[in-house]
Amino acid sequence: MTIPYATFTTRPRKRLALIAHDNRKPDMLEWALANRDTLGQHELYATGTTGRLVAEALDLSVTRFLSGPYGGDQQVGAGIAEGRLDCVVFFWDPLETQPHDVDVKALLRIAVVYDCPIAWNRATADFILSSPLMAGIYERGPRAEANTG
Repeated sequence: MTIPYATFTTRPRKRLALIAHDNRKPDMLEWALANRDTLGQHELYATGTTGRLVAEALDLSVTRFLSGPYGGDQQVGAGIAEGRLDCVVFFWDPLETQPHDVDVKALLRIAVVYDCPIAWNRATADFILSSPLMAGIYERGPRAEANTG
C-alpha cells in the first residue's frame, strides 16, 4: 500500500496532545504543573478527563477530545494524520490492560507513520519539551520507507 507523501510544517507554537491512563493521571498533572510555563506557549489538546484535569490544574485552555476508550485516542490519531497535531505526550500504563489497547496501538502506528514525536513517559516528555526544536519550525511527515509497504 502506498501512502501519499505529505509533509506538515509545524509552527513555533506547537499543538500538543496530552493523554494519560487513569493510573498515570497524577504523574501527568505533576509533569504538567512543573512545565506550566512552557506548556502555556503551545496549544493544548487532550483526551477527556486528562484534558479537564490539566485545564483546571494549570488554568490554561485545553481543547478536549473524547475519553480514550470512547474514541479520543482515535481522534488524536486523526489529528496527527491530518496535520492538526504536532506532538503527543501519552503517559501510558503498561502494567494495566486497557479495554482500548487496540486504539493505543493504532495511535502509535499513526505517530510513527507520520513522523510525529510521541512521549510515553515523563523522561521522554521532558526531552521533547526541552528540545530546541520545540521553539522553531519543523517539517515532518511520512517518509519514503513508509511507502514501500
